[in-house]
Amino acid sequence: MAPSTAGDDPFGLAAAIRTIADFPRPGVRFRDVTTLWADPVASRTAVLALVDGAAGQQVTKVVGPESRGFIFGGVLAHVLGAGFVPLRKGGKLPGDVVEVAYELEYGSATLAVHAGAVGPGDRVLVHDDLLATGGTALAAVELVRRLGATVVGASFVVDLPDLGGARRLEAAGVRVSRLVEFRGH
Repeated sequence: MAPSTAGDDPFGLAAAIRTIADFPRPGVRFRDVTTLWADPVASRTAVLALVDGAAGQQVTKVVGPESRGFIFGGVLAHVLGAGFVPLRKGGKLPGDVVEVAYELEYGSATLAVHAGAVGPGDRVLVHDDLLATGGTALAAVELVRRLGATVVGASFVVDLPDLGGARRLEAAGVRVSRLVEFRGH
């Protein structure tokens, strides 16, 4: 495997993100953003950059997949004056839900949202901590669109561009923003 390097890092956040070798399996370099969240300067820098990236999009809702999408997703919604909608793993939400099955880098999963959590007239930003193959983000986009809302973009703290997630989202008509790229995943 090629050496892993920080690619585009305009906000200087790569140093605040810990890399764990051989997790969750040998040969993988896990990008752990919990170290960024624990650093108040890096965390604030990230939030302000994510908010700037959403400027002018007239976001009415931010959706964040379980569980790490909840952390900055809720903060972004608050700062943008929008609502926050958690996207949960299948079987975790009570009541009327809409679900989509999708493929992950290491398996498959189901993502669910309450029916009516977003709808026509909503302008939705999808947010998650990391973009790899794009499976989770594309599932989030599909849920939002099934409910009749407009996806105005998808934002991520980390992008692993070699895995193609951003290309897949852009091919689906989604504007992608990220704060730092790590090449050679």
